[in-house]
This record gives sequence, C-alpha cells and structure tokens, in this order.
Amino acid sequence: MIRSIRADEWQAVKELRLRALRDPVAHLAFLDTYDTAVTRPDSYWRERTAKAAEGASQAQQIVAEGPGGRWLGTLTVLVEEAGTTDWAGFPVERRQGHVVGVFVRSEWRGSGLTKALFDAGLEWAWANGLGRVRLIVHPENGRAQGAYRTVGFAPTGRTVPMEGVPGDHELEFVVER
Repeated sequence: MIRSIRADEWQAVKELRLRALRDPVAHLAFLDTYDTAVTRPDSYWRERTAKAAEGASQAQQIVAEGPGGRWLGTLTVLVEEAGTTDWAGFPVERRQGHVVGVFVRSEWRGSGLTKALFDAGLEWAWANGLGRVRLIVHPENGRAQGAYRTVGFAPTGRTVPMEGVPGDHELEFVVER
C-alpha cells in the first residue's frame, strides 16, 4: 500500500530514516548521518513527522507499507514557494516541489516500488498546484540517477555546491507536468 504518513507514526519514520542512513551510499544520498540522527530526541521526530503527515500543505511524506505493516520505502515532497531562497541559497523562481529523503529497502529495489512512491508523490504535487518538481542527486550516485530517470526526471544542467565540502557538488533533476 502506498500512502501518506500519519502524525502519530513518528517512531516508524525514525526507524526507516535511521535504516536509510545506514545504506552503503547514504553519504552520497543524504545531508545527514546516522551518528547525528540517532542522537536526536523524540520531540525532533514527532515534529518532523507532523510537518510531513497527511493533511500538511507544505510537505508530504509518502510511504510504501508492506505485509504486516512493515515500511518498505519512502520519499518526501517539500513545497518551495516562489520568491524564497532554497536550502542551497538559490532563488526559487516559481512555486515547485522538491523531493527529498528517497529510500527503498534493498530487498525491494527493482520491484517497481520506487516508481509507485514517485507516482504518489507527484500526484500529491500536481494536486497541490505544483507544475514542477525537482530533486538533487550526487554525480557519483548512479543508482539513484537511474531510478530518477526511469520515473521521468531529467537533469537540468544546474549544479548545486555542497555546503562545507569544497569542490563537491550535486546535480539538479526535474520533471514538469
């Protein structure tokens, strides 16, 4: 089942995020580390979950729920408002979505689950009036780039510098309605 998370599911959000941060390419995929995330208090996870739960208007976390209620994968769509500045310091020229936190358990990769998650995330974005959705991916994360291309994203040619990592950058991919 593919669905939006609920605000009371913060413990499952925390567990899946910590699992994602232990993935072998987590250092390329996330702007967070397991060592940092595992020390965060429960209040952090409750707040994070509430902001991205069903009914939220500025973010939505989608989850794939498998047999027995086990969470198999996730992604989050953040809304970026025109006239603001994004997390990397670039101006946001029009209201758009930004996909973050993409993760699918290794045993479910290649099963179509990533596409199902993106379909749900994009459906939410389009229903909320977003005509463009982007994501940022490390140039060395070929696995993710392949998955993003498969679900319709294409590189824009824009590079995003990595804060605190001189000379390192990520690539912007986008899909438009």
